[in-house]
Amino acid sequence: MRIGELARAAGTTPRAIRYYEQQGLLAADRAANGYRTYSPVAVAQVRNIRRLLSLGFTTDEVHTFLPCLDRDLDGGVFCEASTDALLNKIALLDGEISALTAMREKLTAALHGVTDKAAAS
Repeated sequence: MRIGELARAAGTTPRAIRYYEQQGLLAADRAANGYRTYSPVAVAQVRNIRRLLSLGFTTDEVHTFLPCLDRDLDGGVFCEASTDALLNKIALLDGEISALTAMREKLTAALHGVTDKAAAS
């Protein structure tokens, strides 16, 4: 299938597909006329790339998932090769959540300090 057909089938744009190809996440063959051609499995690959990006993974991190991009990942089942990437992403998010929670607590304390002083005056 050609790039426009793949884009429509996967719910994205030809520009995004060219980007995924440039990043080494997707491979295309070239027809005699120079047009990109993709196998039918590319639809699942592009959908999975989009899903992983929507989960906060970078294109570099998506490389970890290459062995399983041709499978249906919509059910939430990731391949064994991706376990470490998922655990690392969760740990990173936990750290960010902790940092944001601490910042929120400091801001709340500062706000209470301001409102307490205003009430005392």
